[in-house]
Amino acid sequence: MATAVLDVTDATFATEVLDASMRGPVVVDFWAPWCGPCRVLGPIIEKVAAELGDEVRLVKLNTDENPRTATQFRIQGIPAVKAFKDGKLFTEFTGALPEPQVRAFFAKLVPSPIERMAREAEHLRLDGDPEAAERMFREVLRSAPSNVDAIVGLAAVLVAKGETAEAEELLERAPGDRRAKVMKHSLWLESFAQRHAGENLESAATASPRDPKARYRWGLLLASRGKYELALDELLESVRLDKAMGDGAARKAALAIFDILGPESPVVREYQRKLSGLLF
Repeated sequence: MATAVLDVTDATFATEVLDASMRGPVVVDFWAPWCGPCRVLGPIIEKVAAELGDEVRLVKLNTDENPRTATQFRIQGIPAVKAFKDGKLFTEFTGALPEPQVRAFFAKLVPSPIERMAREAEHLRLDGDPEAAERMFREVLRSAPSNVDAIVGLAAVLVAKGETAEAEELLERAPGDRRAKVMKHSLWLESFAQRHAGENLESAATASPRDPKARYRWGLLLASRGKYELALDELLESVRLDKAMGDGAARKAALAIFDILGPESPVVREYQRKLSGLLF
C-alpha cells in the first residue's frame, strides 16, 4: 500500500532519503511553488509511484525553502527528479517528461518479474524448502540464464545436496559475483580437506617447518576449518620460503581467503600488508 508523499527538508534529507534508500529506492522531486512544469510533472510521478506501492518511496523537496540540499545536489533547473538506492544517487532526469518516460524511469528502480521470482526462490531456500527453491531457480534460469541471484541460489541448493559438480559448473557463469567467488573458494577448500582426510598435515608441517609445500597444505586444511588467521600465517610462511612454489599457489590461496573474508575485514587488511611486504 502506498503512503502519502512526504515533504523533506535540509534537516531531514539524510534520514528520510539517504538512510531510507538503504532499505529501498527513494525518488526525490525537487520543485518550487512558482514552477509551472513542476505542477505538470508532479501528478504524473505521484500517480506512477502510487501504482508501485511500497516498492518505491516518493518524497518532495521545495528548493526555495531548502537551498542547502538543492546546492549539494547541483540543482540548476526544476523539476529535477533524482532516485537514490543504497545511500547513493542511482539515476535522475530534469524537466517535465511525458508519462511513458516517467514510467520507464521508475521501471529501472523496481525488480522485474524474473528478479522477483529469484528473490522468492531465495526466500524459499532460506525458509527450509530447498526443493521448491530449486524448481523456481531453474525456472528463472530457463528465462534468464545469466541471472546471478538464481545462479548463486541454485548453486547453494546443489551444494547442500552434495551435487557439487553441477554447482561448480553453474558458478562459472557468474565470474564477477563475490558470492560466487566465495562459494567456489569454499568448495575448493572442502575438496582439498576431503582428499587429504587420512593425512596428518599438521605433523608434516611441524616436522618440516622449512618445507613450503608442507606449510601450504597445512594452511589450506586450516582454512577449510574456518581458522583463517592461522591459515594465513601458514600460507604467508610458505610464500616467504618459496614465492614460486606451485606457480604461486600459497599466494593464490591467501587471496582466496581474502575474498572469503571480504575487503572490510581487519584480518584481510592486516595480512594484505604482510603479503605485500613478502612479495615486493
